Amino acid sequence: MFTGIVEELGEVAGMRRIGRNSLLEVKAARVCADAKAGDSIAVNGVCLTVFKKQNNVLGFEVMPQTLRASNLGSLRLKDKVNLERSLKVGDRVSGHFVYGHIDCPGTIRRKSFVRGNLCFNIAVPPGFISGVILRGSIAVDGISLTVQDKNSNAFSVFVIPHTRKNTTLGFRRASDRVNLELDKLGAPFLLST
Repeated sequence: MFTGIVEELGEVAGMRRIGRNSLLEVKAARVCADAKAGDSIAVNGVCLTVFKKQNNVLGFEVMPQTLRASNLGSLRLKDKVNLERSLKVGDRVSGHFVYGHIDCPGTIRRKSFVRGNLCFNIAVPPGFISGVILRGSIAVDGISLTVQDKNSNAFSVFVIPHTRKNTTLGFRRASDRVNLELDKLGAPFLLST
């Protein structure tokens, strides 16, 4: 389990096939410092298990389904990724509870500035908008954000300057694909009423 508060921007150091799966290698000084094989780390919001660690590079074995269902399959060398270590019992939850299980991809329709604040309008596949809670939480590439507006097939979020500078959202553009995880605590209540 995670909180959606990105600890570090990692850098893709490699992606290659190993058997039927792929090995994603990510360079990350802070997150790598105490990581060990078997640890869970969210990479762009996807919960992955550390397969190996060497110097400041973490290796994750990624299954084909994960590459297809998320934006990890489109990563290239030197791309930046959001990293967060798993939540420890007793830690503060500064964002919201995030499982690292992507519900669906989203596509950025617009990146704009509204009254000086960065705003993203993100389209979702049919059937998923009902799980997006107005004024509720949503994880976009593993980043805990608040839904400001929604319509029949898209929602909008604002991004504060700190988040823009310290996550991949500063690099995102219109038409980019993002990983979305709906609020698991709020969505069941919303859908049952």
